[in-house]
Amino acid sequence: MSRTLGRLVTDLGERSTYDAASQCSRCGYCETACPTYVATGRESRSGRGRNQLVRQMLEGRIAGSPDLQGALNTCLLCGACTSACYARVPTPDIVLEGRRMLGTAPRWVEMLLSFLFQRPSLLARTLKVAFIFKRLGLAWLARKSGILDLLGLKWLAAADAHVGEAPSEFLVERLRTMRSSEMPAWFYLASCGPNYLYPRVGLATVKALTALRGPVRLLESPCCGLVCYNYGDIEASRELARRVILHWGRAAAEVEGGGDLPVVVDCSSCAAHMKSYPQLLLEDAAWSEPSRRFAGRVKDAVELLAEHAAGEGPPSPKARSFSAGIVTWHDSCRCRHGQGIVDAPRKVLKALAGEGFVELPESDSCCGGAGAFSFSHPDLSDALLRRKIGSVASVHARVVAASATSCLIQLAHGLKKYYPEAEVRHLSEIVADAVGEEPERNP
Repeated sequence: MSRTLGRLVTDLGERSTYDAASQCSRCGYCETACPTYVATGRESRSGRGRNQLVRQMLEGRIAGSPDLQGALNTCLLCGACTSACYARVPTPDIVLEGRRMLGTAPRWVEMLLSFLFQRPSLLARTLKVAFIFKRLGLAWLARKSGILDLLGLKWLAAADAHVGEAPSEFLVERLRTMRSSEMPAWFYLASCGPNYLYPRVGLATVKALTALRGPVRLLESPCCGLVCYNYGDIEASRELARRVILHWGRAAAEVEGGGDLPVVVDCSSCAAHMKSYPQLLLEDAAWSEPSRRFAGRVKDAVELLAEHAAGEGPPSPKARSFSAGIVTWHDSCRCRHGQGIVDAPRKVLKALAGEGFVELPESDSCCGGAGAFSFSHPDLSDALLRRKIGSVASVHARVVAASATSCLIQLAHGLKKYYPEAEVRHLSEIVADAVGEEPERNP
């Protein structure tokens, strides 16, 4: 079975990876938009540089090397290059294809990801044990003592330092007690970030949209497959995508008009990935059409919040979220560049905060989280994070709103380290406050 997709869905239609990379005219517009190029000034760390490297790999002109791996592995997959590109060259997809050709992810990582994410009960038990260690301070002790470094688990020490929250109860456990017999107006799909790390975000999404739109039904589903997709295991990602679509199909069939209801996801990275299922399952004849139907119903929570909270008769602008001062918006990469959602969150915050909303300089620049990037490339990630926090400080913000799990983790870490006067919150939490539904905090 191929480790690569082979064909990509681009703005110019379906293309082979080679043809997609060949669309790059090397004009250079992407360079000023690329965070890693801006930080390093290296051509191989730019969108056009990476496109040319993958093209040369496909032509057989270059083979794997540490320099080539470094060029591709330092890509944030943020998509800023594609947004800046007149030809809309899908550089993140091309880079991922290059990584898969190189096989840069260690096989044990692929196996571990596939094993855990295809067995959610085991993943839940593993994380609960890890979070107990964290709450007891044992994870901190292991990190500070250097034991993790000696064991070759430096990345785990970095992850522990970045992730500040360790819930004792996961989101789906909380939501199962909130089941309703009413006809749902929307489906909620709990992605891994809100489920395992930020239950308060998922609870806020459910409470806010239930108040604004109507009753919800929880979709039982596994991981959407994004992690496996980004770390080289295409088949595991496809299998998880099929399971998600299957769960949705069964739930939709139980509700009159269920196939037309939106499927809300409150991690922008996962929402963007699920919208790309038609590309992932492009060559699977049995799942091609179901993947398109499902992707067409997926909605980032930001989209529905804007549809309702920023419409006529918005919630009170005296939301407690803004009583402390200025609020600003950080464009999570897969929200803006991956899905093209730009105006929606701003409409919500302007409706709620009025003049308390201030635009963030370089709001569309990556904060350096990018999944595991902050753990695998800590120095480069921190350089991007410092620039982002500097922008937050420049507008004297007290609340930074965002919509992706990795952004919540990264910005919380950066604000605590460089600008503790501000806090980061998911847009759902802010809207939930405004409609009088206070989101629960992690215990």
